[in-house]
Amino acid sequence: MARIERMDSQRRNLRCTIWAAIFLAACGGRTARAQEPDAAAVIRGIDAAVHARYDNVLGFTDIEHYSVFRGDDETHPTAEMTVKDTYRKGVGKSYTMLSQTGSAFVVRIGLNPFLENEKIINLPGNVERSWFTSANYEMKLKPGGIQKMDGRDCYAFAVTPKLKASNLIAGTLWVDAKTYSIARIEGIASKNPSVFAGTTKMMRQYKDVNGFSMATHARAESASVVGRILVTIDYSDYQLQVR
Repeated sequence: MARIERMDSQRRNLRCTIWAAIFLAACGGRTARAQEPDAAAVIRGIDAAVHARYDNVLGFTDIEHYSVFRGDDETHPTAEMTVKDTYRKGVGKSYTMLSQTGSAFVVRIGLNPFLENEKIINLPGNVERSWFTSANYEMKLKPGGIQKMDGRDCYAFAVTPKLKASNLIAGTLWVDAKTYSIARIEGIASKNPSVFAGTTKMMRQYKDVNGFSMATHARAESASVVGRILVTIDYSDYQLQVR
């Protein structure tokens, strides 16, 4: 009799354990789903963060260091250039040359045209078309909830430009999970920068400066008629004028 009672008790304990496991699994599933954000709400937050930066940053200066590498060598640059970038809202960008080393030819045909293109992109009426907003990009939230990117809690979006341009990137956009400000973009240029260059892989990292997302490091890699070309940009010494 005692043996039968022990067996009944074990069966009850087993059933309780199974039901507890099922309950916890169900709760865990609900918790995981709860961690998935409302994609539309996050996209609205991204748009708001981009517009807040434009509305409130009246101007800034920073120091930008450009390095050009050829082939597989990412240690010895073919050319380097350091400039001071000055941005004024409603005016655009201007650059002051601080130093230049290496191939003057590479600077003349590669880096100088890049700076001229940046001036054009940042002119009033043009700059809005380069923003990472839902007006310019199709955005689809990637599954997985919060991801760590460059030490920040972020949401990841697959982004596709609505228009093709050499400065618009098809790839992945990471935004801060709390502020929705841009943390990193990585992908390929939706349009090759020239007929002499192939697919261009691009990446840009951002950090918070006085409450606004500003670039810290960028790289662009492409295969051209002269082989692999890599351009890196390091941004430092930001001075912001805010509203």
